[in-house]
Amino acid sequence: MILIGRVVKGTKTIKQSTFKGDDEEAGFCNMLEKGLIELCRELEIPVPLWLNKNTIEFVHYRKTFFTSDQFVEPVNFDKFEFKLG
Repeated sequence: MILIGRVVKGTKTIKQSTFKGDDEEAGFCNMLEKGLIELCRELEIPVPLWLNKNTIEFVHYRKTFFTSDQFVEPVNFDKFEFKLG
């Protein structure tokens, strides 16, 4: 599984990182969670709250984004994009 995380401010990408999960025994949801946490660590951002809208977007489009409202801590960017590569 390849996941791509991108931090965006305005129309500019500030940071981007890729997660390559190769644990075949872990389920899809576990790898997705592990990838999200790892990408946030690499990008040095807090882990966002995953809402129902994120699940719907991810199922339909294989990507979703998180706005600053979904972070418990204050952030200095507009959105965090998370997609299946």
